[in-house]
Amino acid sequence: MPQANLLAKPKMSVMQIILMSFGFLGIQFGFALQNGNTSRILRSFGADVDQLPMFWIVAPLVGMIIQPIIGHYSDRTWNKWGRRKPYFLIGAILSSIALVVLPNSGMLTSVLPTLWMGAGMVMIMDASFNVSMEPFRALVADNLPESQRTSGFAIQTFLIGIGAVVGSALPSMLAKMGFSQEAGPTGVADNIRYSFYIGAVVFMAAILVTVFFSKEYPPEQYAQYHGQSDTEVKQKSSLLDIFKDFKNMPRTMKQLGLVQFFSWFALFSMWVFTTDAVATHVYGLTGDYSKSVEYNTAGNVVSSAFGVYNLVAAGYALCLPLIAKFLGRKGTHAFSLLAGGFGLLSIYFIKDPAMLTYSMIGVGLAWASILAMPYVILSGSIPAGKLGIYMGIFNFFITLPQIVNGICGGFIVKHIYNGQSIYAIVLAGFLLICAAISVLFVYDAGTDKK
Repeated sequence: MPQANLLAKPKMSVMQIILMSFGFLGIQFGFALQNGNTSRILRSFGADVDQLPMFWIVAPLVGMIIQPIIGHYSDRTWNKWGRRKPYFLIGAILSSIALVVLPNSGMLTSVLPTLWMGAGMVMIMDASFNVSMEPFRALVADNLPESQRTSGFAIQTFLIGIGAVVGSALPSMLAKMGFSQEAGPTGVADNIRYSFYIGAVVFMAAILVTVFFSKEYPPEQYAQYHGQSDTEVKQKSSLLDIFKDFKNMPRTMKQLGLVQFFSWFALFSMWVFTTDAVATHVYGLTGDYSKSVEYNTAGNVVSSAFGVYNLVAAGYALCLPLIAKFLGRKGTHAFSLLAGGFGLLSIYFIKDPAMLTYSMIGVGLAWASILAMPYVILSGSIPAGKLGIYMGIFNFFITLPQIVNGICGGFIVKHIYNGQSIYAIVLAGFLLICAAISVLFVYDAGTDKK
């Protein structure tokens, strides 16, 4: 029930929501480059396929630590630059630097071995992406009334999809424009290096659009819209309060944790192993193929396929509010996850690389929903003034499954799957189906009866 002194937030126009969320286009542009190309970059630096999860694991581990801290402080940052905006900007600067340095790690061997330098840049890149990302989630919940939150997160997901589509397709586009696909002096092909340079510019520009053209409520207005006093809004607290908030996390968050675990374990497997799975299972490559043109061709196909799932996600995101009216929030998420699960399972049966596009359609439905529906379901159960910290804590359920996968995924591929990465993709498909079943048991404070 609304509190007596709680004023209704004014609704925002579609353009206002787009400007507020536009930075996410840049963030996902960077994520797409990272997800589609990091494995082949590290492979070109000398990593074995079963080692890839261990190099990827550092990024979510850092994110697990950083996200609650960023969320905690963004809840309490009130200055002339805004509340969430300072974190957008700092994250963008660090991310852009990492995007430029990663493909040039081979030129920095006097500092660290190339492979370790590259892995370090992946860590810094992912941590910086996360500094920018989670405050965006909190900003949507800060500014939008409950009636617009599904639409708000859907528009945010649409922008994520647009950024990811272009970011995923960029290496192939540059290759077709004549940029070399052979590893040069840096160990990374020119089409990949220049894709990362462009990504750095796009990331920074998109964040600046949100910083300059969107608003945040000052403390007095925020207090009125969230039923708090000025004192409550501005009160200081210790970092130790993170542990108290973790202990008192809402029931809905705990239940969504299992759904997120299945979903993100599957996504991590897809990002890490798809390139090698396609190279070996579809293209039939064997032996030491990691620096071959054929392997880069397989990598380009996978990167473009990832662009397809992001394109599907961008369009599907705009349909989520309408679908949720018929299936409900949980039903919509369950349906989407099932589609993703069957999409990943279908990769096992592919012999023609072009067919990968059709597998990615289902993955696109799941991806759009994963980026929107858990946050819509969660936002209605978070106490006022705790949006940042709880969005940060919720990130645990994104990073933890990736860490678990990073620890055991490579071992499983090497010793149980006998080096055949395709079976990691099959397992990912089954886990998305498990996530679809699990979400049906989540309590949604916005729609379910207590």
